[in-house]
Amino acid sequence: MRSGPMQRLDALTGTWRTTMHDAWFLEPAEQPVVGTTTIEWWHDAFVLCRWTTPGDGAAGSAMSLALGHHDVLDAYTALYHDERGVSRVFAMDFGDGRWTLNREDDDMFQRFVAEVAPDRITGRWQASDDGGTTWRTDFVLDLARTD
Repeated sequence: MRSGPMQRLDALTGTWRTTMHDAWFLEPAEQPVVGTTTIEWWHDAFVLCRWTTPGDGAAGSAMSLALGHHDVLDAYTALYHDERGVSRVFAMDFGDGRWTLNREDDDMFQRFVAEVAPDRITGRWQASDDGGTTWRTDFVLDLARTD
């Protein structure tokens, strides 16, 4: 049985055409890279997100998120893993058309901020090397529902 907070994440589920752009690590940075994101339920307890983009080098990538909710603390958590073998834990908020992921680790602060509509998610990944005083955009993600 899905809890109320987890049920809200149903707005994310589906298959999405994903376009990454304005990525500082691509040449040119504004180059669009198209991929696919699949977001689905796992045993009514977690939401799994899988994002893949084809290609070699910085353009090709695979990322996974497992989204869950801690009932006692009334807090969402996202577990992140990517093709580089990087694993991270993010605090997450979701509601009122906004989805955020945040981490404040010693190596770097990082966040994802997105606006969520029924057929579109528009967000950006950002990083800060100075404890959150200044932020740079790593890349922008535009997701368009395909199902």
